[in-house]
Parts: sequence; structure tokens; C-alpha cells
Amino acid sequence: MARIIILGAGLAGMSAAYEIREAVGRGHAITVVGDGAEFNFTPSNPWVAVGWRPQDAIRVKVREPLARHGIDFIDVRASRVHPADNLVELVDGRRLDYDYLVITTGPRLAFERVPGSGPDGHSQSICTGPHAQQAWVAYQEFLKHPGPVVIAAAQGASCFGPAYEFAMIVDTDLRRRKQRDRVPMTYVTSEPYVGHMGLGGIGDSKGLLESELRQRHIKWITNARVTSVESGKLNVEQLDEHGGVRENHVLPFAFSMLLPSFAGVDAVQGIEGLVNPGGFVLIDAFQRNPTYPNVYAAGVCVAIPPVEVTPVPTGAPKTGLMIESMIAAIAHNLRDVLAGRPPQARATWNAMCLADMGDRGFAFIALPQIPPRNVTKAMVGKWVHLAKVAYEKYFLRKMRKGKAYPSYEKHIMEAFGITRLKQDLKTD
Repeated sequence: MARIIILGAGLAGMSAAYEIREAVGRGHAITVVGDGAEFNFTPSNPWVAVGWRPQDAIRVKVREPLARHGIDFIDVRASRVHPADNLVELVDGRRLDYDYLVITTGPRLAFERVPGSGPDGHSQSICTGPHAQQAWVAYQEFLKHPGPVVIAAAQGASCFGPAYEFAMIVDTDLRRRKQRDRVPMTYVTSEPYVGHMGLGGIGDSKGLLESELRQRHIKWITNARVTSVESGKLNVEQLDEHGGVRENHVLPFAFSMLLPSFAGVDAVQGIEGLVNPGGFVLIDAFQRNPTYPNVYAAGVCVAIPPVEVTPVPTGAPKTGLMIESMIAAIAHNLRDVLAGRPPQARATWNAMCLADMGDRGFAFIALPQIPPRNVTKAMVGKWVHLAKVAYEKYFLRKMRKGKAYPSYEKHIMEAFGITRLKQDLKTD
């Protein structure tokens, strides 16, 4: 019997638990290690931050659903991974031995790279459930005394969709409250142009998103490096195409939200051979670490180089569809390795994003993520908003029943009119 530890209980970790159990059967021990007793549906955090969802509505206690499948759950954060000794150390001092480790921790939020930023500073965040709840508290105070709003994606950010989402959700919410006319809004981003998304653009994403921002009277600053956040003020250097400072901006705000740069979590930072200098886990074509082949990784914690060099650093996003294909590959490869066969499954690394805009939404798909691509589509419409709401309800319902099944995204993709869908999405 093999001992399999899944480190992280977010979207990737919970999906990995169920998919690996289905692939390897009941003859092997699976333990999920998470920070806290509840799963938080991260894609819904922007709705929590404006009061469209209570936090409890997007959270699920996971111990019982996992137990139905014979999966143990430990709600204690890991303090250190020791891959040479095949063990994980927890913050409470426990040490867990493993035969195989699957790292799905997500990132560490590196707010310290922008002085004064973050929930402990002067800007809000929607990256975690508690952050979104704190943002909602601040947003309610803002509504009593409306003023300028600044939404920013800092240098080194690698997931721009939520920043666009939140800017347009706030716009929609303020219009519904009849307060939009009292609130100047600015979107600040490290992207070289609107719609770059860390992917070099997807179809006509630049034109579509510029049009949306323009129609909503949201100004934008691209090639932006946020130097600091002070009380009521965001300081920004805007660079030119060669990386020189083109202009300095001081943006006053009554409410701000800043997406930070990502880094690897502390439990793996600095482990030679396991992670890169940023703390992201190195993997081969089969999602295994080259130095420690019994360690697999999936999701935002994985090291992926930027799609292209940009004047201000931007990271490559890991969307739900891409993470799903990583998890599927890991499950298949663990099944084969445990049966004495070499791993063969490879993730497709296709990218898809459904970004809500409050009253409609923006969707893109890139197959594969890195150009040149076989399929590139981007569009805006009411159906995207409805699809994201449906996805949230579908996923949470499955989670409560003890089956995390994110592949509803595959069905949503049919709206793009993609042919040979199953072949495009399955692991190689």
C-alpha cells in the first residue's frame, strides 16, 4: 500500500484527491493536508467583496466528503517539506511520511514587494476568502463616503482575470446603487497593454477589453510598476517599451484592491532541486519533479516561464482548465507507476478563463496556452456571466456531495463552437 499526501486543499488539491482516489483505487492511503477545515471557492471571491455572496455560501467543510472516499484530512498547515527524507512537517510539529507527494498549495501572496500594500496595509485583496470578507467590510465603509477607486495588478502578478473582473463588478455594483457618477475609476496593470493577460493576448482580447473599460468609464494605466501604497494614495511608475520610466502617477483613492506578485509557499522555499528561485515547483512533462520523481505538482505552485518578456514583469496564469489537465495527468501517472509501468500522461496546458463583469462577462480560450495556437477565441456576452454562476453552483454542489468535479468547464467550452472537443481536452 502506497502513502500519498496531497499538500494543499484548494481547487487543485481537492480535485486531485478525488481524481487520484478514482485512478488508484481504495488499496492506497491518501491524505490531504490543508490550512483550515473549509474549502473556499476562490473564483467567487470578487462577489463576496461587494456583498453579492455571503462568505459561508462559497465554503464547504471537507472532512466528511473526503472521508466518504476513504481520504484522510488534516487541517493543519505544513511548515516544511523534506523531499530527501520523504516527509512533510506540520506547524504543530507532526511529521508525515509519504511514498508520493502531490504539491497543490497555490502561491504565497508577496505583498511585501509593494510597500504598504495588502490587507495589513492600505489596499484590499480578493485572493483568499478572509481577504474578500475584509474587502467587503472596507467596501461598505467606502459606500458611505464614495470617492476614487483604483484596481491594480502589481508587477509579477500572474492572474489578471480577477483584476479585470473586480474592476467591472465594482462598476456594475455602483451603477445598481446609483453611485457610479460619484466614483472615478482607474485600472492599473503591469501588462504591456490591456488584454495581454500574461499570455501575449488572446484573439482580440485587447480590443474587447479596451472597449469594455471605455464604455464603463474606467481609465487605465499599462506597463505600470506600483512602487508603494499609502493611506488613500497609490504611487505608480509607468514604463515605456524599453523599460525606462515614462511617467510617474500618484493616484488618490477611497477604495483600492491590488493583486500582488506570487511566490512559492514557505514550506518549499529554497529547497534545491525542488523549486526555482521564486519558490515554484519544478516539474517535467509528466508533472514530476526531476530531482525527486516521487513528488508531483499542479496548479499555481508550478514553475512556468513567462510567455514573453515584457517591460514590467508579468507571470503566466494557470487557469482552471489547465489545472484540471495537470491533475488528470498526475492521477493517471500515479496509477501507472503504482502498477509498475512508466508514466505516460501529459497535461494539455490549454488555457481558459471565464471572467465575470457583473452583468455580463469576458471569456477566452487558448489551445495551447503558449503561441502559436491551434485555437484562439475571445468574446464578451451575458452567457459568460450565467456560465460562471452555473459553474459555481455545480462545483459547490459536487463538493458537498463528496465529488469535486471541475470538468464542467469542458461543457462550457462547447459554447465556443470548438470541434473535436474531447480530443482537444484529454491528456496526451
